[in-house]
Amino acid sequence: MAELEQHQGEQGIEEKIEQTRERFKNEFLQDLSDKYDPRDVDRLQKDNSMVEGYLMWRLYKVDDALKMIDESFQWRKEYGVNDLSESSIPRWMFETGAVFLHGYDKEGNKLFWFKVKLHMKDAKTVFDKKKYVAFWLERNVKKEPGMPLTVVFDMSESGLTNIDMDFVKYVVNCFKVYYPKLLSKMIIVEMPWIMNAAWRIVKTWLGPEAISKLKFASRSELQSYIDPEYLPPHMGGTDLFKYSYPPLPDDDFQTPIGDNGPIVSEDEVESKESELESKDVLESSINSEVAVKPKKVNFLEDSLRTDDIDKGESRIKGARRPMTTFKATLLDISPAEELSFGCGDTEKKSLIILSNVTKNPLAFKVRTTAPEKYRVKPSSSTCEPGASIDIVVSLHGGSQASPQDRFLVMAAEMDNIGSQELTQFWKEVPKSKILEHRLRCHVLESVKPASNPLREAGDRGSSKDINTALMRLMASNSRLEQSVNTCVWVQKVLVCLVLVLLMLNLYCIRLLTAAQQLF
Repeated sequence: MAELEQHQGEQGIEEKIEQTRERFKNEFLQDLSDKYDPRDVDRLQKDNSMVEGYLMWRLYKVDDALKMIDESFQWRKEYGVNDLSESSIPRWMFETGAVFLHGYDKEGNKLFWFKVKLHMKDAKTVFDKKKYVAFWLERNVKKEPGMPLTVVFDMSESGLTNIDMDFVKYVVNCFKVYYPKLLSKMIIVEMPWIMNAAWRIVKTWLGPEAISKLKFASRSELQSYIDPEYLPPHMGGTDLFKYSYPPLPDDDFQTPIGDNGPIVSEDEVESKESELESKDVLESSINSEVAVKPKKVNFLEDSLRTDDIDKGESRIKGARRPMTTFKATLLDISPAEELSFGCGDTEKKSLIILSNVTKNPLAFKVRTTAPEKYRVKPSSSTCEPGASIDIVVSLHGGSQASPQDRFLVMAAEMDNIGSQELTQFWKEVPKSKILEHRLRCHVLESVKPASNPLREAGDRGSSKDINTALMRLMASNSRLEQSVNTCVWVQKVLVCLVLVLLMLNLYCIRLLTAAQQLF
């Protein structure tokens, strides 16, 4: 029954998506003027998730969703959102550091920072400031599709001169109209009491669908939303990150640390790893060819070949295999969105599988936001047409995976795998030709590994002994607590008796004194 209702619900969503597209085409595209950017219209006709996002944000009311799409597309056309780049925005806006993306909240959502004290109301620059906000929002949507944002208004050292209500309304509209479902929450930190009236107005702009996402937090309350590792020191955190331009602060992806210690030079490590990996690929290809041919007796070669296979199998053994696949233009990436890690010692490996779907060799490399925690093998190499590469991601030492950790898979086509060195290739390849795909980390709550029945029996026996000892200890503590309570009660009774006797003695003395005076 539940499956039938779910199927009917999915059919209803698909019907509303098609209805929205058809009505938009008939009611809004009849005018041949360039009201919208053709790229946005084309995406609306092809991307189901885009239409569904507008419908969900408007509670599946097609009329409301169409109005939102119309307003959103006109805004994108006016601000040229599809063509926004660093060169289209004044450099000084990047240098101020008033707006930027950095870090994650406890739910794994990207943090969008607004340093309110750095914003000054100026009618001459308001349009560029709005484009600047649109640049960051569009950048996040393109780099991490579906990744919600947590907006943090840092209001420390700010005053009324820093509040521009028109600009604030624009920021609110970006999440309310232009980017549906992008806002996770909006946190206002350490807001001065003098600005209460202004933010009451802002709450009315958010509307009922987003009002629950507005959070007012003090410095101590902020850590219930964001871990200290992504909070600056003035907010009680330990993040020493300081905005600087260039380059743009993004996910701070770095090349993972090698097995032999910290990286001295990224280029050196990449070149060494590529050489080693090319040798591994060559040996594996030779091994596969030999496996097909009639086997010849050569004990030395057989032993070496067996060692190589054992090393490859041991490297992949224990790694969690991906269940989903992201199909890109150059290669298929598994998993599609998340690398899963468990809590136990046997759940510290995960596997990334890259499959080349082009007719040319691909160069790839993997980066992470936490290079000190993870080991990636190989982190940089090549993949021939039609081939697949297994990349093992393992936690180093006693490190634990975190939902805030990210991995970046980069890939680009190579003209000739033999004529180019990887280090030089990555320096020369245009950014427009590089495919980038981000992966989040997912920590499994509890995964019970397969184990020896005898060992499990021993563990059960030892756990029973521990439970028995704990029960005895708890019973002993209970008896001791009762004894202490009894002693305290007796002590109180004795004190009361002493006080009563003392009062009686004083009364008797008083009576004797009075009798002596009479006689």
